[in-house]
Amino acid sequence: MYELALVGVGSANPDHLTRQAIRALGAADLVLIPHKGSEKADLAALRQRLLATLFDTPPPARLFEMPVRRGEDPDYRASVDDWHDAVAARWRESLAAALPEGGRIALMIWGDPSLYDSSLRIAERLRAAGLPLAVTVVPGLTSLQLLTAAHAIPLNDLAAPVLITTGRRLAGGWPEGADRVAVMLDGGCAFQTLDPAGIRIWWGAYLGMVEEIRDAGPLAAAGPRILATRAAARARHGWIMDVYLLARSR
Repeated sequence: MYELALVGVGSANPDHLTRQAIRALGAADLVLIPHKGSEKADLAALRQRLLATLFDTPPPARLFEMPVRRGEDPDYRASVDDWHDAVAARWRESLAAALPEGGRIALMIWGDPSLYDSSLRIAERLRAAGLPLAVTVVPGLTSLQLLTAAHAIPLNDLAAPVLITTGRRLAGGWPEGADRVAVMLDGGCAFQTLDPAGIRIWWGAYLGMVEEIRDAGPLAAAGPRILATRAAARARHGWIMDVYLLARSR
C-alpha cells in the first residue's frame, strides 16, 4: 500500500506552510520532486531548499523528469489527458524504484491541490490502474489569497460573486454576468484582448517569494506595464508564475 500526501505549500515560502503540512512532509518515506528542465531548475531547487529549511534531517527526496505537454494542440483536452498519463507513468516508475514494497510519499504542490492543479487527477489514474494508493490532501495558501493579501484588497465586491477562470477561457471574451474575474494559468496575457474601458487589474508574480512583483490600476494604463514587467521577469528567471484579478464597472 502507498500513502500519498498532496501537500499545499503556497509559493514554497516556509511561512506559508501549516503545521499539518510540515507533519506530512516530515512523515514521508519519500518526497517526489518534479524536474522541469534546465530553464525551470529553480522550481525543483525551491522545493529542496524548503525541505532543508524545515527539517534538520530532511526526508529522502527523489527528482523525476516531468513530461512536457504538447504545444498548441488543436485538441486541448486530449493533449492534457495524454500529458497526465505520462506524468502518472513517471510517478509509478519513481515509486517502483524507490519504494517497491510501498510506503508514504509526499508531493509538494504549489498553492493548493484543489485549485487548477492536476495532482489529484493523476493520482486517480494510478488507482484506476490498480496501484494500492490512499490519497490525503493537505490544503495550502492559493495564489489568489497571496494576490489579494499583497494588494490588501478583498477578492469579491460586497455581496457579489467572483468567477475563477483561465487565460484560455478569458481569451474568448469577458465572462457573461461576471463583474470580477480571477485569472490563472495565463501565459498569453489574455487581458490584452479585452476592451480596457472600465476595467481595473490587480496583478502579481512570484507572490510570497523574494522575487515578488506586482502592479495594479486601470487596465488601459497598467496592462502595458504588466506586459513589459512580465516579459523581463520571465527572461531573467526562465519561468514565471503569476495571477491577476479583474474588476469591471457596470
